[in-house]
Amino acid sequence: HKNRKKSRKPVHGPIAAEVQPKNPLYASYIENHVSQSTWKAFVVECSEDYNYLFREVRQKRKIPINIILVPNGRLEPMTRMYSDQKYSVLKREHGFIEYLDETFTAIDPIMQALISKHNIDKVLVGGDAVQEALDRKDLENFICAKENGSGKQSACFFYTHRNSSKRYTYSVSRYNGTIGLNTMGISPAKVLQSGIDPGEKEQLTQTINDARETIERLTPELNNLKEENEKLLSQGKPISLRIKDAKRIKSDYASYKMKLKNQREKVEDAEEAANKDNGREKSKRIAQIKKLIQLSIKSGEDAAKAKSEMMKTVRVLTGVKMSEHGLSECLRKLTDKLSEAQAASAELLNSYKQAEADYNEKKENLRKLLAKAQEIAPKEQWHERLDEDDMPSTIEDVDDAMDDAESKVSSITDNPHVMKQYEERKKKIEVLQEKLDTEGGEKDLKKKQLETKRTKWESSLQNIVNLVNGKFSTYMKEVGCAGEIRLYTGGNESRENEEAENLKYNFKDWGVEIMVKFREASTLQVLSAQTHSGGERSVSTIMYLMGLQNLMSSPFRCVDEINQGLDERNERLVFKRIVNNSTIPVEEGATPNDHCGQYFLITPKLLPNLEGMENEEITVLFVFSGPYNFDNCLDWNVDKFIADKKRILSQRTEVDNGNSRGKKRRSQ
Repeated sequence: HKNRKKSRKPVHGPIAAEVQPKNPLYASYIENHVSQSTWKAFVVECSEDYNYLFREVRQKRKIPINIILVPNGRLEPMTRMYSDQKYSVLKREHGFIEYLDETFTAIDPIMQALISKHNIDKVLVGGDAVQEALDRKDLENFICAKENGSGKQSACFFYTHRNSSKRYTYSVSRYNGTIGLNTMGISPAKVLQSGIDPGEKEQLTQTINDARETIERLTPELNNLKEENEKLLSQGKPISLRIKDAKRIKSDYASYKMKLKNQREKVEDAEEAANKDNGREKSKRIAQIKKLIQLSIKSGEDAAKAKSEMMKTVRVLTGVKMSEHGLSECLRKLTDKLSEAQAASAELLNSYKQAEADYNEKKENLRKLLAKAQEIAPKEQWHERLDEDDMPSTIEDVDDAMDDAESKVSSITDNPHVMKQYEERKKKIEVLQEKLDTEGGEKDLKKKQLETKRTKWESSLQNIVNLVNGKFSTYMKEVGCAGEIRLYTGGNESRENEEAENLKYNFKDWGVEIMVKFREASTLQVLSAQTHSGGERSVSTIMYLMGLQNLMSSPFRCVDEINQGLDERNERLVFKRIVNNSTIPVEEGATPNDHCGQYFLITPKLLPNLEGMENEEITVLFVFSGPYNFDNCLDWNVDKFIADKKRILSQRTEVDNGNSRGKKRRSQ
């Protein structure tokens, strides 16, 4: 308040202190639509006040405040986004109530600042019926359609359904004209939450002012009373000193009087004792002395008995200690034997496990042989054959039957060419089987070598992914979101063993998954155009690039319009992250490759008052390619511009003075 006189026109703000919502629900709508930097901003009505605040607060005091200029504090005429006819349809059929700028009260400069910064005059506010319109799926096309039929337009609105408030934002892509939807839950207001009633505040202010006036009125009288009191105190100091001395003398007199009385009583007691019969007192004292001597002798005898008992106890304790040492030695030996027994038991247990493994292996082999025998001779068939009478019943009979069969086979000579082909094919099969076994061994060897190389490569790749994941998670947390980088190996983790074995070498299906979460209630999801908005994809992409940036050396990096799909808050955080990662100083003794490289950010516009623009490592390059630019850069002459400005101002002053003199003559 003391600096108000230094400004040419009124300075308003912070904006949050100048806004009065109609109810807490509207307060949450307004607070979630307007950025935090705007709530803290101040509003000025002329450029001189803007320059003064910027110079005194930001440059001299280094306080990062935002300043919004509203010329002359005038509220410009509002042009509504929807015609009266369409607005009435929105209210009647789709449940909208009013515009966002109608949900609160504020002075004209504050209202104009919020309209110019956040378009609050184009945002709608609705109730429960909006959800019904959304369920019918006819609201999007109606609210985004331009009334002249020339295309589509963006739209934004708030509504509450079943105690849940949401903000819907429809954005039209400038590339393909499609409509993108972004929904956001609304949290309760914090900055604009209900405070003190203005009437109560005014009443308290009046009470404070009245109290101050009373204090100012009574202060002279109080000062006079203080001066009079000081005079009386100065006059009463000698009297106070004499009173203190008198009290001290009186106290000393009473003390000496009491001491004298005590001494007199002692003298009287001593005289009375001297006059008494001392014989009886003497015999009494002798009896007491004899009693003390007897007690002393008895105490000596008791002490001797206690000493002898103590010696006996010491001898017993010594024996116990010796027994304890012997028992400790026995315990140590038993412990050693127990350890040896445990070791032997462990060896037996290992032998048992080995035997059990061998048993299981042989059992498995036997099961496989049994299965193979089942394939050759099914159980149902050979059981029937065994039950027949002509089957051999002993091993010798089986051998004889086999010899008979071989002799029968050998006696077949009807077609010797068939036997020859059989022998040749048998040999060929043996050769192919041997070759197959050899190839199988080489295949296993190559497979082991490939597995070794794959394991090392995957381990190195996973380490890189972990590094990028750590930085990406940190950067996403800075913007109030969550993120994670994962290595995708073709989905072989969820397949069966044989299928997973084949898939893990199919490297064309491998990749990197970017998992993100932009809302508290949601879970991590793979970044995709179907699930996430353009702004969310831009934030995730730039943070992923920032995580990769320090892992590789590059002379320069370039991104084009990465900030165009972002809201103000995310754009400021992304720009801050780019500046921090791209201006890392080179450490002493670093190699030529140890640098962060140049970073080119190509954009048609940037937000004002971005954090980091004051960094000396940042260079701003303007590309002048418009029709009104200079033909030659040397034509840019600041001194000439200033001289021309002064000349124009002087001419304007002369014209104004001439007009004023003409008016005076006409009035005369």
